[in-house]
Amino acid sequence: MNFIKTLFIVILFSGATYAQNQNPIEEKPFIEVNGVAEQEIIPDQIYISIIIREKYENKEKITIESQEEKLKALLKEINIPTSNLYLSDANADYVKVKFRTKDVLTKKDYTLKVSSATAVGQVFQQLEKLEINDANVSKVSHSKIDSLRKEIRIAAIKAAKTKADYLLNAIGEQTGKPLIVRENSNGNLEYNYNRNSNTRVTSYQNVRFLDDSDKSVEDEEIQFQKIKIQSSIYVKFLIK
Repeated sequence: MNFIKTLFIVILFSGATYAQNQNPIEEKPFIEVNGVAEQEIIPDQIYISIIIREKYENKEKITIESQEEKLKALLKEINIPTSNLYLSDANADYVKVKFRTKDVLTKKDYTLKVSSATAVGQVFQQLEKLEINDANVSKVSHSKIDSLRKEIRIAAIKAAKTKADYLLNAIGEQTGKPLIVRENSNGNLEYNYNRNSNTRVTSYQNVRFLDDSDKSVEDEEIQFQKIKIQSSIYVKFLIK
């Protein structure tokens, strides 16, 4: 009988210990904030995609090489280095000429890098002289994009600290050490460029402005929408 009582007491004691261990340790007070920063910059790297095709004029074949040399000469006139013009694809695409069975014409894709919207307008004027119709602005960037991204990230996490400070100061508390720092996926660095924002450039024949007026590049300077770089940082701070 005494053995049964002893066993019963041990079971009760063990159960109480287990229940006590199940109680979560009281977590220290904390605050969660998001810091956001953004900056707009004017692109200084603008990439123009150009397709040069062999063609016939008065039954005479105009080769890609001859058109390329003329284009390089015209680029020099507007102070654009010919080294900025390069093949997008090392292999030329071959297409049969309509109504011809013997002749096969080629086309080559080029990329031309310029540094301003003004240069873009000048390039399309030169393309018009050469009757090169297939050209468009394919991409924009900035020469210091990587360093600017770092600066925006730093500004975002500083904004999170500032937010935590003034919120806690309002209730007489102070910000402690960060427990969690995380860059939000839905507010990560955004590299936005809308080609149709301020101007549409799909070929030299339709350089138009938003109001669809008939202004040419000689009448008004083309402007591109600024690149927006954004960052959002989540931080969980202890409260002292």
